[in-house]
Amino acid sequence: MSGTLIGVGVGPGDPELLTLKGLRALKEADEVYVPVSDTGEVGRAEAVVRAYLDPNRVRRLLFALSDDAEARVHHWTNAAREVAEPLREGKTCAFATIGDPNLYSTFTYLSRAVTDISKVNVETVPGITAMQDLASKSGTVLLVGDETLALLPFTAGKMALQKALEGFETVVCYKGGARLGEVLEVAEKSGRLEGGIYGSRLGMQGEEIVWAKEMVGREGTYLSAVVFTRGGEDGGCA
Repeated sequence: MSGTLIGVGVGPGDPELLTLKGLRALKEADEVYVPVSDTGEVGRAEAVVRAYLDPNRVRRLLFALSDDAEARVHHWTNAAREVAEPLREGKTCAFATIGDPNLYSTFTYLSRAVTDISKVNVETVPGITAMQDLASKSGTVLLVGDETLALLPFTAGKMALQKALEGFETVVCYKGGARLGEVLEVAEKSGRLEGGIYGSRLGMQGEEIVWAKEMVGREGTYLSAVVFTRGGEDGGCA
């Protein structure tokens, strides 16, 4: 008997941005899992889930946030083994992840690790992404007409970001964090810094949405995002 593993996108951080379908999946699941870093803090996904479910129903899976590939694989494997147990009993397990489960998500690594050790049905429930929330809150139109958009993590490197800024009307950069200064440097050299919008801790206490140029000389937070559009300061940052 094989169970079902469902990756549920819970949005960028605001519990009100959890979709009705996502909420139903979480409530109907036999087991509900959330990721937790090695610091033990309540993460965004867990905070959203706790806003709707009894905390006693929530099971935490430890994941490493370091750049140590071996440590990350170790945690994925351990998490997969834990989730595989109820799945072998035919249960439905929901894993809550911020944003969307098919976009730079921890769920992708978990589901791959689980399917490596157990036969399981994998499903996903889409979630609202950080770039959508940032666009909404800043009054930014991401695309119109035939315009194109590039989404990339800054971990892809300076050259990838530079090419995106040169070739796309809208560029969204995730995972700038401590390297935000490099992101803004590349944007300035490409003539795209003016009008860029920075957002962090979206939907949570301490949320910050400012012009990207105001972040020059400052360090970005983990899971921050920057949006560069051709529109410049004609719109955005409402």
